[in-house]
Amino acid sequence: MDQNWEEFLTPYNQAVEELKVKLKGMRKEFSKGNLHIPIEFVTGRVKPVNSIIEKAALRNIPLDKLEIEMQDIAGLRIMCQFVEDIHEVVRLLRNRNDMKIIEERDYITNKKESGYRSYHIVFEYPVQLINGEKRILGEIQVRTLAMNFWATIEHSLNYKYQGEFPDAINVRLKRAAEAAFQLDEEMSQIREEIQEAQHLFSNSKRATVEKTQKD
Repeated sequence: MDQNWEEFLTPYNQAVEELKVKLKGMRKEFSKGNLHIPIEFVTGRVKPVNSIIEKAALRNIPLDKLEIEMQDIAGLRIMCQFVEDIHEVVRLLRNRNDMKIIEERDYITNKKESGYRSYHIVFEYPVQLINGEKRILGEIQVRTLAMNFWATIEHSLNYKYQGEFPDAINVRLKRAAEAAFQLDEEMSQIREEIQEAQHLFSNSKRATVEKTQKD
């Protein structure tokens, strides 16, 4: 396996790049239709080799079983402004016919003990290679900007403490998670006003661009 990592990861890289284009295309469709855009932005990555090996050792996954037992080698993240947008994005993903949803994990309704919130979708995606079709597993995480901010900080601290957070850090992280969720709740309460303001701003910006082009 050591000598074949590049070949092994090729379909995963291709899947991430293709899906980033497709998901960003969804965002453009909403924009062209002058509709509220549930997707703020999309990112994606293929798990580095050292991370794959570490996780395989931690989970007792044989390297020759990675394709079927490790679900997040290909990972994408969809950021949303509002919690309601997450549910809309999940609905849109369920309706796609270019991927098969294998599993859904709702860590928003059922947050993790740490305070982590996000919506995870494990999917199967067909990649077209020169030797035929290759179906790979991947994971899409859908979360708000506030949830992502907390998760990024928690992930960074995890590297320092290797998952064994001091009690004081644990308490503060949980408080921060609740504060982030409360921010999302407050934004949901004024969601219509925010969307209206964004709509007016977009129309004004579009009108200015069109006027400049005519002049």
